[in-house]
Amino acid sequence: MNRTIPLILAVALFMENMDSTVIATSLPAIAVDIQTSPIALKLALTAYLVSLAIFIPISGWMADRFGAKNVFRAAIAVFVVGSIACAISDSLLAFVVSRFLQGVGGAMMTPVGRLVLVRATPKSELVGAMSWLTIPALVGPLVGPPIGGFITTYFTWHWIFLINVPIGVIGIWLATRFLPETESMETPPLDFTGFVLSGLAASGVVFGLSVVSLPALPPMVGFATVTVGVVSGALYLWHARHAQNPLLALNLFRNQVFRSSVLGGGLFRIGIGAVPFLLPLMFQIGFGLTPFQSGMITFVSAIGAIGMKFVTSLIFRVAGFRRVLIVGSIVAAATIAVNGLFTPETPYALILAMLLAGGFIRSMFFTGVNALAYAEVSPEDTSKATPITAVFQQLAIALGVALAGGILEISQKVHGGPLTLGDFHNAFFIVAAVSAAAALSFMRLAPDAGNAVSGHGRLTQPKTLEPVSPPGS
Repeated sequence: MNRTIPLILAVALFMENMDSTVIATSLPAIAVDIQTSPIALKLALTAYLVSLAIFIPISGWMADRFGAKNVFRAAIAVFVVGSIACAISDSLLAFVVSRFLQGVGGAMMTPVGRLVLVRATPKSELVGAMSWLTIPALVGPLVGPPIGGFITTYFTWHWIFLINVPIGVIGIWLATRFLPETESMETPPLDFTGFVLSGLAASGVVFGLSVVSLPALPPMVGFATVTVGVVSGALYLWHARHAQNPLLALNLFRNQVFRSSVLGGGLFRIGIGAVPFLLPLMFQIGFGLTPFQSGMITFVSAIGAIGMKFVTSLIFRVAGFRRVLIVGSIVAAATIAVNGLFTPETPYALILAMLLAGGFIRSMFFTGVNALAYAEVSPEDTSKATPITAVFQQLAIALGVALAGGILEISQKVHGGPLTLGDFHNAFFIVAAVSAAAALSFMRLAPDAGNAVSGHGRLTQPKTLEPVSPPGS
């Protein structure tokens, strides 16, 4: 398997995923410099998520119209420009607008990067390639807090954004040098009505859930925007049934394999979206650790995520998608629930071991889910499948943070005091149960689902058949 392409894409995606979480630990320092409050500054985090939600749906159309390689390089450039704008911002408005601009680049980087990989990789090698591309999504949220704390403590918060400049320049050069050329395709006119409705739907839900769980604005604002998002989503469903070329091709959900991947993966991501929110807070509030100390503990999950890529292809080749994803979702959910058993008296070696195991299992699970989404999608439909999977991922993560925040708030009101360790334990058990429910979606898969991608079944083929090269290397 050619690892050059997924590694180049992974570097760019790591920059985006890390940047979206590294800022969290630096909010107080940024707020002091631009003369605002950390609570108000959380609008900048929400602005980034809203930008993703608005522009991800058109990423597939853009890639077809202008060429996936060209759009990917342009997305990196926009992200870098947005990073520079963040570094020189001197007011809340300027910082929020700069984060929104960053989100425009991020909205194109992730789905278009995945599209480049799918189009350049034979299906038999897709699991191995996806295992490399999955790492940024798992590692970024975990290494972001300690890196953000270190940079802010020993340098200045401006460097959080300025380090993206050399990384971005190198990423554009590597993409120009090594990524395969992708020509533009004949595309229908942009479904502008669908763009508006899908943008309102996704951004309304994401913004509303973010505001409810991180109340920088009154909660009623969050409920109102969620309502607008849900209504817009319903209108889009009606529009998609009648439009000739809808922006998001929802007819792909008729395929059981694609439907299980998106819906089952989205359900599991609710728990994953909650973990980076809950774990550092529990270590700091419940254990009394500093942000840097808690970040160094959670970092071990990233090591597990990286290590798993070496055996992921073999696991899916031996056991197949259905069996691995059913068992994997349950076991991975258990690694989330075990966080609810940690106390300050728990040996740190045991905590690190559990987090390491969780990183292993989640890395395997997401590699499989991401590859399965394209297992039965035709080459001409890959640009339609990519934005759909990306939109559902963002919605699931936002829902996970909102769910975790809501559980903590309700639990706190029940006992009528400040947050306690027990509140975090309850939250971990509930989000783990939600993630475990993803197994129900994968139980509907046929035993041979995705075998063309996983290679499952080839090990037992009669020797008289024409040999097939094993995937991965």
